[in-house]
Amino acid sequence: MAYKVRIIGVPMDLGASRRGVDMGPSAVRVAGLQSRIKQLGHQVEDVGNVAVKQPEEQHYGDKRSKYLKEISETCKGLAAIVGQTIEDGCLPLVLGGDHSLAVGSVGGAAASFHKQGRRIGLLWLDAHGDMNTPESSPSGNVHGMPLASLIGYGPPELVDLVGFRPILEPRNVVLVGIRDLDSKEQRLVKQSGVHVFTMRDIDERGMRDVMSDALRFATDDTAGVVVSLDMDFLDPGEAPGVGTPVRGGVTYREAHLAMEMIADSRVMVALEVVEINPVIDLHNKTGNLGVELVLSGMGKKIL
Repeated sequence: MAYKVRIIGVPMDLGASRRGVDMGPSAVRVAGLQSRIKQLGHQVEDVGNVAVKQPEEQHYGDKRSKYLKEISETCKGLAAIVGQTIEDGCLPLVLGGDHSLAVGSVGGAAASFHKQGRRIGLLWLDAHGDMNTPESSPSGNVHGMPLASLIGYGPPELVDLVGFRPILEPRNVVLVGIRDLDSKEQRLVKQSGVHVFTMRDIDERGMRDVMSDALRFATDDTAGVVVSLDMDFLDPGEAPGVGTPVRGGVTYREAHLAMEMIADSRVMVALEVVEINPVIDLHNKTGNLGVELVLSGMGKKIL
């Protein structure tokens, strides 16, 4: 299956406390993203980066949802670009940046299909649930809130970003690799109706079984699936340069298997790779791995 891929950079680190993920798009590009996708037989264009305000230039606003205004502005612009990309018959490949950008990228994809009366599913590959709200968040960092916003919980600036709510039906949202949830966040995860596969599920059942179920839930009566890959999905030994590393993540091969199964399913309508922080990386190890996983998601096989 040949894609027309459109690369969109989002150099945003407004949603996190630790700085540096704004350089993530550069780290992935430097690792040869465009040429390596072309080698697989896909068409590729890189439309550069969306404009993002710098945290140093403004006050963070409400301490329960820091930089919310700036983040929602960026997400609105991103949603328009992603929606147009899908309507142009291309696959959006969004490079982050912190995970708060997902409200824009996933929202833009959902809005594009919503116009046709169809909905999409979401695979959220992440150590974290990102299902806090301003009321539950211990930090006020918005990169811990995007998934809650996408299913209708959280600040109106994000929940209503694309003009309808919820942006996604919880039953088509699947979290994989989860191992670090805040206590109040756990309650929302349990009651919301999303599907969750923790690291224990992967340990007990194996990645193949877990991804098989995950794809089944995400594709149930949907027109396609957005894949949101936070690089902290992997163990920090494999991906040291991430915004919020958590021990005990998926292995190199488990991550590739997840992406290979996504490629085999042929349901992906958009892909984002987020939370790469070159400041704490080792020789761009995480950026290189991000490119490898993108390639697996786009059909690269061992044989």
